[in-house]
Amino acid sequence: MQRILTFVRSSGMFPSHIVCYRTDGKVSDQKVPRILGFQSFRLDPVSSPSSLKCQRACRVAGRRSFSTTNLSKSPESGKDGTNRPTSPPLDWDENPDLSISAFNQLPSSNFGVNQHMIINDEFKEALRQILWQFRAPIRYAFAYGSGVFPQTAASPSISSSMLHPHTSPAISRLQGGEGKMIDFIFGVTYTQHWHSLNLQQHRDHYSAAGTLGSYAVSRIQDKWGAGVYFHPYITVNGTLVKYGVVNLDTLCRDLSEWDTLYIAGRLQKPVKILRDDPRVRLANQVNLLSAVRTALLLLPETFTEQDLYGAIAGISYLGDPRMALPSENKNKVSNIVRNQLPNFRRLYAPLIENLPNVSFKDSRCDHPDWDEDPAIDASLAQDMDPIKRGNMVRRLPKAFRQKLYFQYQTKFQIPQLEFNKMLEESNDEDPTRIKRRQGGRFEQRVASDDQQSLNQEVSAAIKKTIRWPSVNQSIKGLITGGMRKTYRYLREKSEKYREGQRKTKQEKQKKKAFETASEELSGKEKMS
Repeated sequence: MQRILTFVRSSGMFPSHIVCYRTDGKVSDQKVPRILGFQSFRLDPVSSPSSLKCQRACRVAGRRSFSTTNLSKSPESGKDGTNRPTSPPLDWDENPDLSISAFNQLPSSNFGVNQHMIINDEFKEALRQILWQFRAPIRYAFAYGSGVFPQTAASPSISSSMLHPHTSPAISRLQGGEGKMIDFIFGVTYTQHWHSLNLQQHRDHYSAAGTLGSYAVSRIQDKWGAGVYFHPYITVNGTLVKYGVVNLDTLCRDLSEWDTLYIAGRLQKPVKILRDDPRVRLANQVNLLSAVRTALLLLPETFTEQDLYGAIAGISYLGDPRMALPSENKNKVSNIVRNQLPNFRRLYAPLIENLPNVSFKDSRCDHPDWDEDPAIDASLAQDMDPIKRGNMVRRLPKAFRQKLYFQYQTKFQIPQLEFNKMLEESNDEDPTRIKRRQGGRFEQRVASDDQQSLNQEVSAAIKKTIRWPSVNQSIKGLITGGMRKTYRYLREKSEKYREGQRKTKQEKQKKKAFETASEELSGKEKMS
């Protein structure tokens, strides 16, 4: 028997969702009745070779509660049979062990549950059925983009039946009849082995590059661009999809160090994780925390949720070359945040609540159902103390932090020898570290820079991180996708751009008409 971690999402004293986590990383979630006190919930069986049903008597107290149940002694229990802690230590991000191989090695039993978005069960199962069409082993997988989480209201551009030949009814219902390609990322352990198996099963998924064999394909993936090999416009299980393949080592390095921000940026927004991996879950939690810290550096003392999540969602687009061309909707970031606000809260609110230098400052957050209300744009405040913000700078991801340091070395005109000595004195990248990374005088000076200048330097470091890998990845798409699919992709992106421009123009016209009508009404009232 497996040990089950049960995560109860609640609103005040009332449970709203119950999520079942197994030691093998499978997740089951379902709505539960709003009944106060003790209640028995029967969970749906988790999708696996052996079905499992469990009953859980839960007493819910507080806004969110976490509890664990031992169905039998399991690897997650300690040697003495005791349960693991349900809350991670405060310094869990100081020295994360990215070599772990099991979920029971995570900092706590409920670690990273915020990463799992709750979606319609039938839609989730339809996405999982797509994964089962691949015989090559997929260790980690998530679905993302507007085909999974709508960014705007449905428009009658392309019907679902035209885009998806024989898709699941659940996918058609969720997309509201609007055909949208569904994007996936597959994390694999051995790149060449995976492509060797996939070439045997799905040779038609590959462009002419597939004729070079699995070794050449794996080299194209791992050594060029951001380390992702995309297969666009592929029909799997009657559904049009695009899937990218990335090595788990490449994925975890990007999540923890931000060397390209290519996959890390996608995981900073709500995604649906379909297959989980303990190492990736740990690295992604580091990524999410780093995104919050970076956004805080870009924001003033007081701000709103929309400001915060907009800053986070915008990180991965700052250096994206597509945003500088007429191939991407300029309102994409605001559309993502506005239409996915509850999911952003699920992803980031637990992290915000555990950070000492930022907090919610809005009485509406006391309402039982506030986190599910997209109409609420809660206010937050952060501590602008240079010491605390200097610590925040020091705890940014390694590769990204180095770029930011070099930005300020140039700005402060610090001689190279003095700069190197200063970095050596503040270097505490010790794997046996027992103390928290603390910002020194240089980090405090960076954090004390005026807000406009700090925004410019942080943004420049983000652009340097993203631009070159993104450009290379775009060029690689010509080879991995082929000319015909690349042209189709650019054409559709251009159409989205024009649609966004048209909607922006219409909104401006409506606003202008409203202002004109208000002025005329005000003038008539004065005359009377």
